[in-house]
Amino acid sequence: MKLLYKELALAAHPTSIVFAFLGCLVIVPAYPYTVIFMFGCLAPYLTFQYARETNDLWYTALLPVTKKESVHGKYMLIISIQLCQLLIAVPSVFLRKTLAVENNPVGIDATLAWFGFGLMIYGIFDLVFFPAYYKNGYQAGKAFVMAAIPMLLMMVAVEGAVHIPQLAWLDSDALPDLMRQIPVLLTGILCYGCFITLAYKISVKRFENVDL
Repeated sequence: MKLLYKELALAAHPTSIVFAFLGCLVIVPAYPYTVIFMFGCLAPYLTFQYARETNDLWYTALLPVTKKESVHGKYMLIISIQLCQLLIAVPSVFLRKTLAVENNPVGIDATLAWFGFGLMIYGIFDLVFFPAYYKNGYQAGKAFVMAAIPMLLMMVAVEGAVHIPQLAWLDSDALPDLMRQIPVLLTGILCYGCFITLAYKISVKRFENVDL
């Protein structure tokens, strides 16, 4: 927890903290809601760029922590931001219902399937971004470009899928359709857990070989 506090206090870019609260954008009508997840993926890029400019990597290396612990601190920060974004979206969905916001004509609504797909997008992005970054510990831009490609492709696929009549149930908040969406949510949780764990192990292994 001390490492997480250090990351929040010294290493996190201010906009990354703002991004954590953008789950509330599900209240906005006619908005592509998968863009919310893009903000959650921009957070690690901006944070790592900010860390490079402030020499955070070298500062952390001077602390009584191992390279593995250094990576772990960054992971806790990014996971906290991404999950916070989803948690804030939950009450926002209920507020959306209270305000009687119309169904999203742009793409997928904030359904259980949307949460599941969001976790998949996060997981895929993190799986590419973190190992790519920790290959040398400073090329955040290159790592982001590599990770942004599958992220954007999945965002387009999710937004477009609900326009296919056979997949319209992904966009519905009717109880029978919500029940059908539960496996999508569970798959998203499983993918996020597995991908972030795998990304962490690869990142630690690569960063151990980096000469600071």
